[in-house]
Amino acid sequence: MTNYEQLSAIQAQQVLSDLGNVLQACVADGASVGFTDPADRIVIDSFWQAKADSLARNECDLLIARENDTVVATVMINYCGMPNGRHRAEIAKLLVHPAARQRGVARQLMKLAEQHAWDKGITLLVLDTRSGDVASQLYLSLGWQIAGEIPAYAESIEGRLDATTYMYKLNPA
Repeated sequence: MTNYEQLSAIQAQQVLSDLGNVLQACVADGASVGFTDPADRIVIDSFWQAKADSLARNECDLLIARENDTVVATVMINYCGMPNGRHRAEIAKLLVHPAARQRGVARQLMKLAEQHAWDKGITLLVLDTRSGDVASQLYLSLGWQIAGEIPAYAESIEGRLDATTYMYKLNPA
């Protein structure tokens, strides 16, 4: 059974190892999520520590999925801190451990993240994803729109430069 929840900064601190395991497994599986070396656990753990600190400052929210008390998936909502952008947020680090895929976990996390943002008064969500990734189809099926594509945007773990697709979704209310 999969359980979904929002983590506080303290709760995130308690599961930093699980968060790192999910990110590491996704990078090793080829996910384009900002990291190029799945073996560099220091960088991965530092990322999650920084995000826990951001949670404490209310700069973001972190939603997770657990199976058997282990974190198997994540999604972040990063809030814009600029006065002219308080209405928008970025969806980031939608990660599902390869062993937990094909069960609707990513779809459910996205739906929960969107509703969470709408409930907080966010009216515009944005994200980027490697062009052509299976995630693009998920986002499109959830009503996201393509804003554009940038070529040679991010380096893959194989060392090639891949394009990224920017997407957005307006609050349907």
